[in-house]
Amino acid sequence: MSASHRWPSTLWLVRHGQSAGNVARDEAHAQGHARIALEHRDVDMPLSRLGEEQARALGHWFADGLEGQRPEVMLSSPYLRAVQSAELFREAGGCSADLRVCLDERLREKEFGILDGLTSAGIRELQPEQAHFRQVLGKFYHRPPGGESWVDVVFRLRALMDTVSLHYAGKRVMIVAHQVVVLCMRYVLENLSEAEILEIDALGDVANCSITQYNLEPADDRLSLQRYNVTAPLKREGTATTREPDLIAGARG
Repeated sequence: MSASHRWPSTLWLVRHGQSAGNVARDEAHAQGHARIALEHRDVDMPLSRLGEEQARALGHWFADGLEGQRPEVMLSSPYLRAVQSAELFREAGGCSADLRVCLDERLREKEFGILDGLTSAGIRELQPEQAHFRQVLGKFYHRPPGGESWVDVVFRLRALMDTVSLHYAGKRVMIVAHQVVVLCMRYVLENLSEAEILEIDALGDVANCSITQYNLEPADDRLSLQRYNVTAPLKREGTATTREPDLIAGARG
């Protein structure tokens, strides 16, 4: 790869497998509760059993050569569900057994602040002022107290991509993170507008352990989107696909 190129040759964005928090959120909504019953901090939320199966299925897909080549670099959110997904992917042969999973806090989940752990009904009931602000400002710019807006996530991802271009030019790189991170990476890499990324988001959630792939276009030295939100690795093994938002209903918002 020419030294003049500053981007990875291939970049895969993967959302973590289904987590115990996803399951708890579904139960809270089904019961009409204001709060989600959580046994861990968000950062410590583990994968569900299905989430583990999803991560292994993704690893098998790469191990069998169905992607052509395996990652040379593995970057992960420090949140447990992302780390477990990356490690199970590696154990299943998705990359070299001795490849280190590098944690980067800039890939962490969007922080929800005082809305953390609330359902949609809980936000309206317990934080009506924030529900109003979010409606007025829109999900891209609304920042709950103690939390982040999508724009805040974009800021840290721009810094992350500076690091990627500095250290991993020409490499095959996989990033394992969260739904909002995947969407905000699309915003950064494709130079999208607020309206364009929210339109993509409105089409549906990013599936657990789905693949979003970019390839380097050498002539332009840019990353070009090849596919988005692909779940073929899971379907190949008959593993159930899931598309739940993360902990609070506002995770898609």
